[in-house]
This record gives sequence, C-alpha cells and structure tokens, in this order.
Amino acid sequence: METRHWPLYGLRITTPRLELRLPDVGLLDELAAVAADGIHDPSWTPFSFPWTDVGSAERGRGVFQHVLRTIGEWRPEKWALSLAVSSEGKVVGRQDLSATDFAVTRETDSGSWLGMAHQGLGIGTEMRAAVLHLAFEGLGARCATSGAMTDNPRSLGVSRKLGYRPDGLMVHSVRGQARTVQRLRLDRAGWEAHRTVPVEVHGLEPCLALFGVGR
Repeated sequence: METRHWPLYGLRITTPRLELRLPDVGLLDELAAVAADGIHDPSWTPFSFPWTDVGSAERGRGVFQHVLRTIGEWRPEKWALSLAVSSEGKVVGRQDLSATDFAVTRETDSGSWLGMAHQGLGIGTEMRAAVLHLAFEGLGARCATSGAMTDNPRSLGVSRKLGYRPDGLMVHSVRGQARTVQRLRLDRAGWEAHRTVPVEVHGLEPCLALFGVGR
C-alpha cells in the first residue's frame, strides 16, 4: 500500500506473537467480523459506552466506521490510533492508543478489546505492552493512563502486570445502572520496571509529525 500521504499505514508494532497495524480496508473487514462474532457475554458489558449492545451486523459495521472516523478526524493535537491485532496471521482484536495535546502533556490513554475466542491467552497483556513501547520508547511519553470497570478482573490484571497504579474512581451510568471505573496510571519508571515483552516498532519516523512530535 502507498503510504506517502498517510504514513501511519506503514507503521507496524511486533511482539513475539503479535503484529499491530492500522488496518487497510481488507484487514478492517476482518476486524469488524471479529467484533460481529462477539466480544463479551451479552448479559454484562466492560465498556462505559455500551457500543456492543446492537445486532451482530451493526456491531461489525460500527467498528468499520469507527476506525475510518479516527483516520478522518486525526490531528496532531488530538489523535486516536486504532490498531488491528493479528496473531499467526489472524485478526484477534483491536488496541487503541490516543492522546490530546501530546506535544505538551506527553500523556497517552489506551483501550482495547479481543474476540471471545482469543481471550484468556495472554494476548491482552502483549498487545498493551506493544503500544506502551510505542508511547514511551517511540514517542517519548511521560505517562500512560487506562481504566477498567471494578468488576473486570482480567483488564485490571493486565494493567497490574504492566505496572499501572490506581488513580482514583469514576462512576458511569451504563445500561441505566451505576458502574464504577478504576482509573489507572503508569509513569516511565513503572513501565521500565515491568517491561517483559520484547517489542519492535517499524516505520515510525515518517509518522512522528502526525503524533505531534519530532526528532
């Protein structure tokens, strides 16, 4: 694919098992199909905004449109990198990294999901480690944030394993009920102390201006 005008399509992050990259149309269609097949038990949602509470086809279409929207709305002052995560050549989920005024704050946030068939295998930890490496090593972040419902032990476990510390609580109205979100924060020292996953970033240099940073 030609990446001259949108070099983010040439950005790849690799770990021992995974490849993360901004999906082209074909890969995005595969990602949408994973979402359509299901991400969580319908009786419960891990998301503050219950975007999965629709039919299978609409859920897949929503993922397709969302990723295209992140590209269309991208500015160096406010960006969201939505990466397709592949394992052994098969798309398994999505990992996001986002920031507002990163050139000033040097702070990123992350979010992710995995298809139900790929959960419980350690993939969530590995793909978060991948974007943390991009943030801290590649972009020079000072801090990374995340969050998870207090009744989502898997997500909280991933954050704990990677060195995040509690950063307060928020309460959201989800499906008409109060749900508590644990905010989490990881500084550079914490990231360095908990690095266990080998990560390589390819094709970053042409993308730096789009992230609001430079060499």
